[in-house]
Amino acid sequence: MKLTRLRLFDFRNYETLDLTLDPGVNLILGENAQGKTNLLEAVGYLSTGRSFRTQKTQELIRFGASFADLNADVFSQGRDQNIRAVLFSGRRPRQLYLGGVKQKSAAALPGVLTTVLFCPEDLALIKSGAAERRAFLDHAICQLRPRYGEALAQYHKLLDHKTRILRDWEKNPSLLEVLEDFNEAMARASALLIHYRAHFVGKLAPRAAQIQRDFSGDREELTLSYQTVGTVRNPLGPTVSIYEDLRAHQDSHRRAELEARSCLSGPHKDDLAAWIDGQPARQFASQGQTRTAALSLKLAERELFEDDTGQWPVLLLDDVLSELDARRQDFVLDRITGGQVFITSCEAPAGEISRGKILHIHQGALVDSPN
Repeated sequence: MKLTRLRLFDFRNYETLDLTLDPGVNLILGENAQGKTNLLEAVGYLSTGRSFRTQKTQELIRFGASFADLNADVFSQGRDQNIRAVLFSGRRPRQLYLGGVKQKSAAALPGVLTTVLFCPEDLALIKSGAAERRAFLDHAICQLRPRYGEALAQYHKLLDHKTRILRDWEKNPSLLEVLEDFNEAMARASALLIHYRAHFVGKLAPRAAQIQRDFSGDREELTLSYQTVGTVRNPLGPTVSIYEDLRAHQDSHRRAELEARSCLSGPHKDDLAAWIDGQPARQFASQGQTRTAALSLKLAERELFEDDTGQWPVLLLDDVLSELDARRQDFVLDRITGGQVFITSCEAPAGEISRGKILHIHQGALVDSPN
């Protein structure tokens, strides 16, 4: 899987850009605020149908422009393909195209261009709250399993409805007549989410642990654990068993939910807990351990994608090497020998990059040499 060409029109600070890309490493150099991260954002958008930096479409369109056009030629699934996104200012909905055919939604994108992103914000993945780690799991699994994405979207809709019922039932007791229907539907969607998450973490944990050991010279042991609803006896078991356990939890917490006026049961409270050398990483990991553990998660995710699909996902590293010392930079560069990689940096890394090309970006444009 690789991008061969990327074209941008009025996206962020790019008035127009046409890049031919290397199948190996593409090192994007430039000073701060020149548009390096914007390139990765464009690739990420074409991969997932959303930005990793904002939920506001208007922010993706160059100031003064009425629309933005993102277009990529991709070699994927054994053939050449094209992905295009047209974003409009105002309320006009975006348009997504695969091979020139307009798509109804971003649900058609997963698998065409798979990406793994690591950006400075991800350095806080280990120390942050559970919501960020759930988002990490959701983003990864959605790219691998479209059915998971459908169940996730359904679950969030059901959760919103149930939350409104629990919030307003005292003023409108008739709402309780449909509460059981929502519990039933939520349990079915939840069982699927928990099943997929548990299996993904089961494969992710040993890979991340090995990368952390390699990172640290066998001095650190990273342990990951998927934590879900307490009554679920075996998250790796069949979905019908998970469903039954969830229904039991809903029944036992019905009164508590009515009194709390909030949904207390479900995978929206799940977590991916991490320990380093037996200590909870969120509380006790050093800054260096946190960086390497977060990067280990992402590199392990990348390897799982290759195992599952037979193709390396495109790896996007946004200003990450600058956070690492020379030894750890060398480790990362040695680890990414397979697949296509985009690296943004203000300066070239200390280690040698044996394959690829260097792109210099200045004020939203490709230049022959840094200014």
